[in-house]
Amino acid sequence: MELLTIGAFARVSRLSPKALRLYDELALLRPARVDPETGYRYYATGQLGRARLVAWLRRLGMPLAGIRAVCALEPAEAAREIGAYWARVEARTAMRRDLAAFLVDQLTGTTDASGREPMTTLELRHAARTDRGLVRPANQDTHYAGRRLLAVADGFGPAGLAASGAAVAALRHLDEAALPVDGELGELGVLGALEDAVRSAGLAVADLAGGTDEAGTTLTALLWTGSRLALAHIGDSRAYLLRGGELYRITQDHRVSPRDLLLYRALTGGTDPVPDLRLQEPLPGDRYLLCSDGLTEAVPDARIRELLASAAGPEELVSAALAAGAPDNVTCVVADVAVATG
Repeated sequence: MELLTIGAFARVSRLSPKALRLYDELALLRPARVDPETGYRYYATGQLGRARLVAWLRRLGMPLAGIRAVCALEPAEAAREIGAYWARVEARTAMRRDLAAFLVDQLTGTTDASGREPMTTLELRHAARTDRGLVRPANQDTHYAGRRLLAVADGFGPAGLAASGAAVAALRHLDEAALPVDGELGELGVLGALEDAVRSAGLAVADLAGGTDEAGTTLTALLWTGSRLALAHIGDSRAYLLRGGELYRITQDHRVSPRDLLLYRALTGGTDPVPDLRLQEPLPGDRYLLCSDGLTEAVPDARIRELLASAAGPEELVSAALAAGAPDNVTCVVADVAVATG
């Protein structure tokens, strides 16, 4: 095995020695050998592929936790994860673009500094289904599909159903609440309202758990503002976007490792929940899927994409999980973005 010094490896991988030392400490890119006396690091030429992948992902701006997750995946799954990450980046960029346009309008006293055509009025059309599955004795999933709010929660522990139900109940007021107006910093207010609701859900679950591990749940929710979708996510239920025939996962599992079912973030009786929050800019023809891991553990992403692309709804997705053995509860909410007809 040919070994390179850390300096030589840094030159060919285009990573600085300082970065290599950091990635070693984070167990992201371990050296092939460390001299026991000097502590000097040596790297194998076979590690260049991983090093270059890390360098490219850093140039994309991906956080180190995301890079660690991508590097642990098989190539096809890693490619989907990178696509999902970039979809999230584009959503955040769109939010900043609209905020910049709003600030220009305010400072110049114009009503539309961009000169853009009025936005097409969009609406959400959705359907949902949940099933106990073929193994679990009870269904601990809870879902909600209302006028503006879509949510999926996957409870765990002896009081899992109560936990998932309490979490979703804490968000339901958003379905009818007065939300900040779009175009007047409204998007930021919507994210704040959604985050507050998730924190209320965390308090509800904590009260239920009584400071123990008897109750816990994941929570993934979309809130429709009329022109944007605000996303809140904690745990390993998932949100997907099908756009132009391509499937993007727009949430990241909060698992200890990609193949480990142990969660490092969820709504429990423990710490204050910190959800992932972002805005999605929907387009006509987009399909969004919220689901518990009972679907994704039984049905691969390629099959989910195939079903969503064929206009299948939650009934067909749940049926696919049942056909695959459905060892867990299965819940699916599918929402289609369409041009409003009236």
